[in-house]
Amino acid sequence: MCGLAGFVDRRPSRPGEAAALADQARRMAESLKHRGPDDSGAWVDALAGVGIGHRRLSIIDLSAQGAQPMQSGNGRYVIAYNGEVYNFTELRQELQRRGHAFRGHSDTEVIAEGFACWGISETVRRLLGMFAIVVWDKQLHNLTLVRDRMGVKPLYWSHQNGLFLFGSELKALHCFDGFRPQIDPAAVGEMIAYSYIAAPQSIYHGVYKLMPGTMLHLAQDGQIRFETYWDLTQVVRAGYASAVTGMDATDALDTLAALLKDAVGRRMVADVPLGAFLSGGVDSSLVVALMQAQSTRPVRTFTIGFSDDRLNEAPYARQVADILGTDHTEHLFSAYDALQIVPQLADIYDEPFGDSSQLPTCLVSALTQRHVRVALSGDGGDELFAGYSRYRWFDRLTKILEPLPPVLRRSAAQILHRVPADRWDRAVALLPLLSRINQPGEKLHQLAAAFGAQDRAGLYQILMQQGTAPNRFLRHPPRQRIGHAFPVSEASFVPHMQFDDMLGYLPGDILTKVDRASMAVGLEAREPLLDHRLVEFSWTLPLETKMRGGEGKWILRRLLGRYLPPALIDRPKAGFAVPLQDWLRGPLRDWGAALLAPTALEQDGFFNGAAVWAAWERLQKDGSESPQSLWNILMFQAWKQRWHG
Repeated sequence: MCGLAGFVDRRPSRPGEAAALADQARRMAESLKHRGPDDSGAWVDALAGVGIGHRRLSIIDLSAQGAQPMQSGNGRYVIAYNGEVYNFTELRQELQRRGHAFRGHSDTEVIAEGFACWGISETVRRLLGMFAIVVWDKQLHNLTLVRDRMGVKPLYWSHQNGLFLFGSELKALHCFDGFRPQIDPAAVGEMIAYSYIAAPQSIYHGVYKLMPGTMLHLAQDGQIRFETYWDLTQVVRAGYASAVTGMDATDALDTLAALLKDAVGRRMVADVPLGAFLSGGVDSSLVVALMQAQSTRPVRTFTIGFSDDRLNEAPYARQVADILGTDHTEHLFSAYDALQIVPQLADIYDEPFGDSSQLPTCLVSALTQRHVRVALSGDGGDELFAGYSRYRWFDRLTKILEPLPPVLRRSAAQILHRVPADRWDRAVALLPLLSRINQPGEKLHQLAAAFGAQDRAGLYQILMQQGTAPNRFLRHPPRQRIGHAFPVSEASFVPHMQFDDMLGYLPGDILTKVDRASMAVGLEAREPLLDHRLVEFSWTLPLETKMRGGEGKWILRRLLGRYLPPALIDRPKAGFAVPLQDWLRGPLRDWGAALLAPTALEQDGFFNGAAVWAAWERLQKDGSESPQSLWNILMFQAWKQRWHG
């Protein structure tokens, strides 16, 4: 795992000396040292104005033969790369049969020789893995950026006035001389509403995230062309077209088992110590079970717990580890330990990010990195196999809403909106069964917005907003997410939500969280459940193999049953929850109050300071305010203080 950064500077005023360009590329890459603490490199072409910098975390081929940036054997291509390609051995053998010689045994060299043999586009389609790649074609003077199919690895870019910048993280772009980005108010609103900013947008005007499954080609004349080499829409259509109704459960289980075994086995290849995150949940337990089944010695597994029993999942993970026979490491953290990370979050996540499970993710990454350099995770299981409880609840909601005539839904929405939220609060307080609901008026207003949704894609975006009516805090409306329309006819709402999550929430939130937390400590995280072959197979499965009897991940649970007893499998999903309300009313109170003071909020014009402070006071007084929107605002304020203070 690594970090890459660089530029193509075609401005007349650019420095002409190679040394100056190389220094610029190195400084950009140096900001990513946490991603690659083992080595660094830079390559420049002064005449073309190109600079590529790289920081290396050595995982495959620890020798100098794996150093980057790397040139292909024929000298045409220069590449820098962040990620792992898991079928590089087969590709290497095929290239050798075609006459290509290799100096070392890194997957980077295989990619470079693939470009020389098959061209860039064809090679990328052959790659199985997670990756962000930059390649400079010295013959055509073209630059290409590549991002993996599911968006595991990040890649930012910007193109303005003859200057093209790119980097694994925004902090690399900040290191380019003269980079003066402007915060996009619509992106601020999006982050407050959803806790993250979805690709292709970023927090800045004119700075973008490369979409998953996409290549960006920058031509010599400065024109940009995008190429989609893997499209989830086409995957879904193909999956539905080839699905077999009433598929035999045993056959589906056997096929899934074979795919998962191969996906896990390929991700166990490393020249450094390797382990796995183990939460005790279905996904991570299944990954560890398949690892242990393919290992000749106990697999290293890592779990964190909290002294607060409400948050502590460690006992379940310990039971799983004991049954599977892993070499297990567990550490209990206090709330104080977790809170020590809060001041570091703006550096770790150098774009505003509000998923509070970032805190335990940072803790488990730091614990794991003390023992190994690579860790497998169970990320992706919920999206692929319908594991989220919201899928069940939102599906029920659509069954209520959709039969209603549009005119009736619009009328209901108007009635709910017409009554101010505070009046709803007072009315609901008189009803004993509903009196404990926090901010019922705002929740009813959100429900009214859902009534008015034009389609399922729009409905899901409304339902996925965090906190309660976050728009009330904003001076500028958030960027409106249209949502991703499901490409085939499907009665159930569940596949629609899975599809939208795979395109938005998974890369934008879950994978961002894990990538930044693990890379901050120089740990490589690998996600076998996001092997694109497994993703493609999942869309051929009937919904009843994923969700049955109100139970998500049905087929994964049955597969895990081959390794663990039912009592450890069939228990409620917990996740990495943190007690935001308790912390914001307790140890984080002074920190939060300073960042949310009306004078601090009003100066930039992003927020309605009075509304935010009133919500903060409600939270402090009786806990009647939802903490999530306030946490998102705090994360933005802390980020702005760090990068624009």
